[in-house]
Amino acid sequence: MASSTAKASQGPSSAPSRCPVSRRKLSISTTSPITNDIKASTETPTHSLRSPDGSYPSENTPGRGAKHRAMSTSSMDGDHATDGVDDNELDGATRKRVYSETVDYPRRRAMIACEVCRGRKSRCDGARPKCKLCTELGAVCVYREPGIKLDAGDKLILERLSRIEGLLQSNLGAQPQMMFAMAASPTTSNGTALSKEDVAMKSRHSADNEPNPAPIAGLGTWGSSQANISTMPKMHTTPALHLLQWPMIRDLVSRPYDPQNLLQLEMARQPLHIGTSLSLDLSNTATYVQSFFERANIWYACVNPYNWTSYYRIALSHGFREGSESCIVLLVLALGCASTGGSISRLPRDKEPPGMSYFSAAWSLLPALMTRNNVLSSQCLVLASAYLFYLVRPLEAWTLLSSASTKLQLLLSAPGRIPEHSKELSERVYWNSLLFESDLLSELDLPHSGIVQFEESVGLPGGFKEEDEDFVGRDELWYFLAEIALRRLLNRVSHLIYSKGATTSIEKLEPVVAELDFQLSQWYESLPLPVQFSYSGAPLSNPVQIVLRLRYFACRTIIFRPYILTVLEDEQAAQDPSVRENCRKCLEASIRQLENITAHHAGHMPYLWQGALSIVSQTLLIMGATMSPSLSALLPTPHQMDIILNDVVVEIERYAHLAPSLKLSAEIVREAEERRQIYLRTVRPRVSKPTEA
Repeated sequence: MASSTAKASQGPSSAPSRCPVSRRKLSISTTSPITNDIKASTETPTHSLRSPDGSYPSENTPGRGAKHRAMSTSSMDGDHATDGVDDNELDGATRKRVYSETVDYPRRRAMIACEVCRGRKSRCDGARPKCKLCTELGAVCVYREPGIKLDAGDKLILERLSRIEGLLQSNLGAQPQMMFAMAASPTTSNGTALSKEDVAMKSRHSADNEPNPAPIAGLGTWGSSQANISTMPKMHTTPALHLLQWPMIRDLVSRPYDPQNLLQLEMARQPLHIGTSLSLDLSNTATYVQSFFERANIWYACVNPYNWTSYYRIALSHGFREGSESCIVLLVLALGCASTGGSISRLPRDKEPPGMSYFSAAWSLLPALMTRNNVLSSQCLVLASAYLFYLVRPLEAWTLLSSASTKLQLLLSAPGRIPEHSKELSERVYWNSLLFESDLLSELDLPHSGIVQFEESVGLPGGFKEEDEDFVGRDELWYFLAEIALRRLLNRVSHLIYSKGATTSIEKLEPVVAELDFQLSQWYESLPLPVQFSYSGAPLSNPVQIVLRLRYFACRTIIFRPYILTVLEDEQAAQDPSVRENCRKCLEASIRQLENITAHHAGHMPYLWQGALSIVSQTLLIMGATMSPSLSALLPTPHQMDIILNDVVVEIERYAHLAPSLKLSAEIVREAEERRQIYLRTVRPRVSKPTEA
């Protein structure tokens, strides 16, 4: 119902395609080298990589097309072009005549190639209405109008207008679906917990059956996502350690820290020791499977509970020693076992992590699956990454995710590569890969895989089809869809506020912050009632609600964080009522994340490492605020703040043994709190004396 409503709202002129990229946009996205240079020097951030289209000579470039055709024709008809004469014996006039003559040879490709052939660097036969290649691929065949030659500036303007048009259509088309609050299962209502863009994208996906056209850019590139602000920027100042460069906060540590320190520590970390035992204890299989679907799959939603029995039978027939099904079953058992033991930070350090024996058995199967390019092999890599996140091994998880991303890009880059029965699974595996990668990129300066270029063409999950009567669990999508929408919003915040070249002026930033905060409130209002949480600090029992509330306040904190920096740089800025109010919103959101620190255990499986760094970020922010006369007035009493911060220091120190990056974070927070107390003991009496007089 939601899907059909969104489609109807787009009007009769909307093209029946799953991909939200219009023909006009597709026709101008294959830019020339000149266009790419102008983009790099104007609005596009300097960190964006050029599209691979810009690295090849265009036919529209004067002289290049003719020279290319001359060389191609000469190589095939060399006896006619040179007549056996050595190239060195040709004089200048003869050489000039050779090239001028070869230009007049019959062309071996269409005068005007369609956009699909241009993007694939393939020959186009120029047939109308569809060329041969587009007919075979089932793709939309679009030709540029002859006689229209756009310069680089025109193309850039049209690209920006096309992008704005697409966003407006998405927002207008999805608006009737935003105000819902039902308790029905998301398998029957596919539009839950989505932003306006996401609902519109979902409606196009479910309503249209046309295959996705491949993005113009190649694997691992940024060419097709330069205009998409819902992706994580290459260079940004979101990471926690960036706060150590702020006024007041930098005085809380004895030496400077670079955000790269965390990555360097993880790179130098000892490799994970994985046993080679071939014996598996299958006595508690049913318990671990049930635990997985009740406590773990709610975060990942990438294992189908309706065909689980058939997977298990195949794995059992192979003795759990070969095949994708065996690997998936073993990883499900590993994650299910891990979900029964609570947070790994509370387990004895000398005890093997729960589920490690199953993970070791699955690990031995991964090398064979690394060479397979199908959805199941990608699913195995994502599930293995999920267990590595549970073990707080972010860099090893990223390594597997990079391989999964490459496989997915290969599968998504052309229609027909993903079987119809695997499309729902492929979408879930895709979004897991993108969500995990975005979380890692928000804290570590890692290479981008390029999977983000398919974000607007891959549909949102809509529910697995029931296949077996004896299914083992429910297909829960509420959290997964909500997290997709929130992650896109977090990426917009990083793009618009924290990316390189983003505005730092409070006057220019105010409308941006207001819009982002409005989008966050819309995200909250779109949550279904079963997972909607209260804004207050009252304890919650539902782990999904707990994690969504923590993620909500983390997003709200970074939206308003620039105002804290403004006041730390100049106390007089707090006299502006708007600045003061936005500082209050930021500090309130930070306090909500820290006041009940043990609540973070609810997301220990997917978010322990990411959550710990988020805690460090909010803690440093609050510490700096307590040292500012203007900001400290917006906080609870000093005694209350001391209790909250002391609990945070103790909690972070419990994580220190899990990863070197968390050990450094614990050391920083401990030193910062000690130096803060010294500062307040020396400064606070001097500040209070005139008041007492």
